[in-house]
This record gives sequence, C-alpha cells and structure tokens, in this order.
Amino acid sequence: MIEDLGTTLLDVVSGNADRDTEIETVVIHDVLDDAMPMRRALVLGVGLSDPAEIAALLHALAAQQATALVLRAPVRADESVLRASDETGIPVLALTRGASWAQLTAMLRSLIAEGDVGDQGAQTLGGMPAGDLFALANAIATLLNAPVTIEDRNSRVVAFSGRQDEADPARIETVLGRQVPERFTRQLEERGVFQELYRSEDPIDVDPVGTTVGTPSFPRVALAVRAGDEILGSIWAAVQTPLSSDRVRALKDSAGLVALHMLRLRAGADVERRLRADLLSTILEGGVGAVDAAARLRLNDHRCVVMALSAADEQSDELAPDARTTAERHRIADAFAVHLGAVYLRSAVAVIGNVVYAVVGVRPDQTDTDLRAASVATDFLGRLGAAADIRVGVGTLAEDTSSIPLSRVNADRALRVLQKSTGRDAVALFSAVQMEALLVELGDLVRTRGDQPTGPVALLIENDRERGTHLVETLAAWLDAFGDVTVAAARVYTHPNTFRYRLRRLAEISGLDLTDPDARFSAMVQLRLLAPGAR
Repeated sequence: MIEDLGTTLLDVVSGNADRDTEIETVVIHDVLDDAMPMRRALVLGVGLSDPAEIAALLHALAAQQATALVLRAPVRADESVLRASDETGIPVLALTRGASWAQLTAMLRSLIAEGDVGDQGAQTLGGMPAGDLFALANAIATLLNAPVTIEDRNSRVVAFSGRQDEADPARIETVLGRQVPERFTRQLEERGVFQELYRSEDPIDVDPVGTTVGTPSFPRVALAVRAGDEILGSIWAAVQTPLSSDRVRALKDSAGLVALHMLRLRAGADVERRLRADLLSTILEGGVGAVDAAARLRLNDHRCVVMALSAADEQSDELAPDARTTAERHRIADAFAVHLGAVYLRSAVAVIGNVVYAVVGVRPDQTDTDLRAASVATDFLGRLGAAADIRVGVGTLAEDTSSIPLSRVNADRALRVLQKSTGRDAVALFSAVQMEALLVELGDLVRTRGDQPTGPVALLIENDRERGTHLVETLAAWLDAFGDVTVAAARVYTHPNTFRYRLRRLAEISGLDLTDPDARFSAMVQLRLLAPGAR
C-alpha cells in the first residue's frame, strides 16, 4: 500500500510499516459504535487527535487484530502514542492535509479488491505486474528522473509516481485531487495543448501554467498514449530542464507499455464486472452454485440484506436501454459499491437487467438490519442528489445464503411499490409496504384476466359516466377518511351537507350498504384495483 500510494498521501508516523501483513478491508472508526469488526482492517481514525484516545484505540485495535491506523496529519505523536504503537505492533500513518478521506477510501478499496473475485494469478506485461500503473509510473519516473502522472482522456489521474514533492504545487494539487484542476485544464485548452498532444506522435513541451503570484510552476513534457487510432490517455512529466534525446526515446518506448496496461485494466474491469454480476445473480437466484458464489464474494457465513435500486419510472426489464442509460446505471452501481463499502464489512453490488442489486453482510448482533440498510440507502441518494429519480427497495433479513433469494424477491416487491406510487419516500422497507405490494400484485392479476368492476361500484361508475356526477369520487373519499364526513368533504372540496346528500344518493343508486363492513371492503378493493384510474 505504501509503495502504491507513496508518501504523497500517507506518511508513517510510528511503528513498523515494512512488516508483511494482510489488509482485507477499510473501516472508519466511530467512537459511538465500537462493535465494527476490525480483523485485518485498515482503520481510519476520522476526527481523532487526542494522544490518550489514540493510544487507547491502538490497544483496542491490537486486541481485534487490526492492521494499521490512519489519522489526519499533523498527528500529535507523543510518547504514549509511540509506546502504544510499538507495544501493539499497529503502525500509525498520517493522511496528508488536503486529501479527502473518501478519496483515500476509494483508492485503498481499489487496491484491496484486486483479488476479491476469483484467483486471476500473477500476470506481467513488459516485466511489470499486469495493470499496475503505479509501478509503471515509478519506473518511467526513474527513467526520466522526474515525477510522472498517467492520466485518462478526461485529465483524471489514474496513477502517479513517487517524488511528487519535487514537483510544483499545481502537480501536488492534481495528485491529491486525482484530477487536473479545472483552472489549469482551461488554460491548456485555450493554448491548444490538448490538440497538439493528440495530433503528435512525439512528446510535446508544455509551458508552465499560470498560478498565483509567488507560486512556482515547472514546465511539463507530455505524450499521448495510443492503442492504434484510439487515444487512451497521456503521460505527464514535471521537468525543470529539457529531456535529453535518450530520455525522450525512453518516454516514447514507455507509452506503448502504458497503453497495454491501460487496455488490460479496461478489459479486466469489464470482465470483473461481468463475473461479479454472474456471481451475484447466482446468489440472488439460489440453487446449487449459490454457496460457492457467496464464498467467492466473501458473503458466506453472513446474515445478509438485499437492496434493489432502479429509476423511479423504470417499469419493465424488457425495455432495451440505450448506451447512455446503461453507462449511467453502471456509474451509479460503482458509486453505490463505494458507499456501501465504507459502511459494511462485506458487500457486493452489480447491475442485473435494469436493476442495481446490492447484498450487504450484517453483524450477528444487529437487530434493526433493514432499518439500517434503508438509512444507508437514503444517505446514498442524498449524496448522489438523485432522490427524485431513483427508488430503492430493501428486502428482508436473510439468515443464510439459502434465504437470500427471498430477500431479493421482497426487495423487488418493495421497489415495485415505489415505482407504482407517487408522493412516497425514495426508499422503502418491504416490511413497511407488504400490503401495498400485495395490492400491486393483485392489480397485475386482475388486469391480466381482464376483470371489470361489478355490483354497486359498477353502477356508480356507469351513473357518473352518463350523468356527469362524482359519486365514485365521493365514495372513495369517504372510505379513505374512515367515514369522517368532515374530512372526506374537505378532500373533495365540497360542503359537508352536500357530501352527505351525495352519500345518500350513491347508496340509493347502487344499493351499497355503507354500514356493512364486508360491502365497504369490497367497494374499497374494487376502487383501488378495477375502477378507471385505479391507484
């Protein structure tokens, strides 16, 4: 981890960070919830600064077999902290100022997840581990004697070398944000740098970008990374002196290797996404392969809850989405996976059909698992800013792998209720909408069979159609208000005396006995399922 991220993001404060140990997950420490399993976890001590609290936490982490503790720099590493780190063997790392915890979490999870789905074995390209762009960036930096970044077509940093502290503040800001700041990108676009970069087969020299007065800025040497006619990205070296011809040639030779690794990463991401979707689909459907699939996703021996996420107006899995919709759905799934990964020790997310499914493993001692899952989903939609466009159904608790298909069915049923209803929250627990789910399914049945209203309701519908009255509306309002005339009249903007007159008229016309509970229930069901504009 230290080799991949370098000292740009993390510094070792105390303890032995060179020891060979395994990191399985990233856990955010919560002082109000100390029951989260920490075994083989890299623990993020967000907001923790008191030395006494840090020392106490180190001893607690050692008891739970955690791997390391990350704190925000500067760390107050007094004698108690140093002694606790040495005694427990838990290294203390410092996250540099300016880097976000979310950014660090995403990067760490991408490193940890490399072997989660299947065993792909060790592969190399050009003597480098396949897809390891960080190692490749360090190798190129050594050849050029300059700090290097590898960026995609959108100027996002996909890898960077060490020695970034030797570059200017603009580079450090770029690495910390994993994205070239917009003000610098705009300058490069106005100067036509990107056009020249993507036209040229050779490295180009880029003059320093304009910064605030007194802030240094170094020139860059940039080279496009190509796979045939396709531009995959670019390599940027922060240089203080022009590159020699040998180093220019080394940079050009490296570009082909970078292209291979970027293509390997892209292909690997597609394959892993499909594999993860296949494994998750197997778990959700159940059967003989479900146990093995759960083990490969590390969800075995866990109580689980299934969540189903889809667009608010997505009604059919048979609709063929366009490329943009599909890409957006995968983007949301990736974001949901990162969000759940920060909350749950075990989780898996995949797009299956038109729905994003998530299975989360929960602690054995949690009793409000579905409520917690709903809260996590609500928080995600709030962060995404898409609560008006996306709905999430939360299934029931699955005690073991064999119960996950039932949780999935219930999540689908809750999602269907949300898609059929208006004015509801964006997230629904199946346990809270079970009756509405039954009514939705009953409505599907009666529409398939072509059932029509009968008896008193049919007479009222016919009377309204012929005479232009509003007796069906009156009956529905009265039933919804539990027979409270005042409330029902207000809902249809009618005087209570007029409303009472309409009630007498609809009883006379239809023969409906409003005092009979069975008659009232029959009328209510027909109004909800069979009447024109049924809810």
